[in-house]
Amino acid sequence: MIHSFKFAGENIKDIGTVSKVRGSLVDILGLRGGVIGEGISFENGVHGRIMSIFPDSVEAMVFSKLPLKPGERAARTGEHLSISVGDGLLTHVVDPLGYVIDGRRSESDPSSLRRIDSVPIGISGRNRINKFMATGVPIVDLMVPIGEGQRELVIGNRKSGKSFFVLSTVISQAKLGKICVLALIGKRKGEIKKTEEILEKEGVIANCVIVSATPDHSPGEIFLTPYTAMSIAEYFRDQGRDTLVILDDMTTHAKYYRELSLIAGRFPGRESYPGDIFHVQSQIFERAGNFKVNTGGQEKEVSITCLPVAETTEADLTGYIQTNLMGMTDGHIFFDSDLFFKGVRPAVNIFLSVTRVGHQTQPKELAEMSREILKLLKRVNDLERFLRFGPEVTDSVRQTLEKGRKLWEFFKQNNFRQVSIEEQIERTKEILK
Repeated sequence: MIHSFKFAGENIKDIGTVSKVRGSLVDILGLRGGVIGEGISFENGVHGRIMSIFPDSVEAMVFSKLPLKPGERAARTGEHLSISVGDGLLTHVVDPLGYVIDGRRSESDPSSLRRIDSVPIGISGRNRINKFMATGVPIVDLMVPIGEGQRELVIGNRKSGKSFFVLSTVISQAKLGKICVLALIGKRKGEIKKTEEILEKEGVIANCVIVSATPDHSPGEIFLTPYTAMSIAEYFRDQGRDTLVILDDMTTHAKYYRELSLIAGRFPGRESYPGDIFHVQSQIFERAGNFKVNTGGQEKEVSITCLPVAETTEADLTGYIQTNLMGMTDGHIFFDSDLFFKGVRPAVNIFLSVTRVGHQTQPKELAEMSREILKLLKRVNDLERFLRFGPEVTDSVRQTLEKGRKLWEFFKQNNFRQVSIEEQIERTKEILK
């Protein structure tokens, strides 16, 4: 929520003048008391945020595609850019500034202001990740488990099933009563509407908030989207409620930040991305974790689990942004296009996927099965490569291959049906016996 130009001018009394316009960035003369991150209001109703400070001017990011002209006035709000958060956001689609945009009105709920760039809680306010998060997707729960509070990257080529997986995870968690915040970064309006319809159809929209930014929004608003999602998640965390955050996707976020940085004239680094891109995105992920929160006078363990999504080109995991994101997170789930086109859905390549803290949260029986399955599938993989040369197949080899085939059939999941942990254990026992 940003104060109007009139309110800011009358109360803060620090007004400047736009001297230069560079797309989504403007230079403003006269704002002597400005600080980085502070919200500002323009005379034409547009809002912005101070990004850099110079001896005689400030550089501001504008949250609108409405053209600004040199000579227009801008006023400091005296507050860091904040959004209005509360239980009233549930069921709604909101824009990157936290305003409801789905056209549906609900009863007014008490709300509070939260900075979009709040400082992450330090190590003393965190606990070890120790709770297993059941996604309802067998191949993930068994082979690449996720713990509550973990930051697990979902990575792969375009149209390889990444969004389907995270949406399935949202449905399973929302049905358990967890709050789910979906940040759809630079997505088309049709994709956002489809996501909303699926959540409504599955009956979980009451526990969800969608933060959407389409290509029609300004680069500044698209850049803000994951920050807004995290601020909403932190509000529910402080209410004592576990939260799942989806950031779809962070490669698009990086591209828009690169655009803003190049316009600002910052020195470009690798692939023209700015040198601070790692800091900018890792600061977002650091806001996830397993926290000690004081609610009602009692300390409680509350988690924010984060599943950022990243896109690869030609399944290249060595790209600059991709390797950055892999270094910031606690592992990654790799979606393989080759598996996808072979009919394996979800197309998770378990041999190229990693979970650094998930296995420590798995139930003991599930962890033992995970190790047994991995050995079996490695054996199947080796046998299939060897059999290309046409040797005779023995009964033991045939049995091993049949077990592998049954496992992959069990792993296939073409709808949003969640498979319970009990069913996963039972079915896996049948296949492995």
